[in-house]
Amino acid sequence: MKNSENLGFAKANNIGVNAADARYVLFLNSDTVIKRYSLVKPLKYLKTHPRVGAVTIKLYLKDGSIDYDNHRGYPTPWASISKFLGLAKLFPGSIFFNSYHLGFRKLDKIHQIPVAAGSYLMMPTKLFKDIGMWDETYFFYGEDIDLCYRINEAGYKIIYYPKVSTLHLRGASSGLRKENAKTAVSNKAHKIKLAKASAEAWKIFYQKFYSKRYPFFVTALVLAGMTIKGRLRVWKYQLGK
Repeated sequence: MKNSENLGFAKANNIGVNAADARYVLFLNSDTVIKRYSLVKPLKYLKTHPRVGAVTIKLYLKDGSIDYDNHRGYPTPWASISKFLGLAKLFPGSIFFNSYHLGFRKLDKIHQIPVAAGSYLMMPTKLFKDIGMWDETYFFYGEDIDLCYRINEAGYKIIYYPKVSTLHLRGASSGLRKENAKTAVSNKAHKIKLAKASAEAWKIFYQKFYSKRYPFFVTALVLAGMTIKGRLRVWKYQLGK
């Protein structure tokens, strides 16, 4: 299928699922290098575990390192602050400081995680539709956290299945990641648009699920931090080539 315009990740994938006829659906980024075994084993696991709502696999980057964006916790206020301040990088194995990327978990073992990335996410089509599909409020980024939150709220597990892995050329299409800046095909205007969407996604998720859970001053602090970080990122691309 080909849309006449860029509708964003959520809306485009919803269109694809509605046009398909299958018991299971795999959301897969175009910047992944997939192999047959990367599909068969996770699907078998999903079919044999009825309380599992979604399965993802180990994604690795060009330099061989793990793509931790596919192995995450929720962006709670403390997890977000720890990430933005760099505390998670300073203490990668800490439950307290790195609850966002779950650096304290053993990545060679099958285990449950709160959030997987939309770059590889396999799940039953019926469950996907029952929980409302992708939230089209998000244009790019954040929609995977939102979907995973709803999977968990529906009483299903999200499983990290590291027995198989695949290469993820993270950011190859957007150019927002420094590891693929030279090979990205997007222009400056597109990078700025996606940088804005990335910052906005954090705010959408937080206001949707967390704004009533935490005191007003905590919400104000987190949203202010997200706004500042987003503007700095946009300025970086505006001033760059």
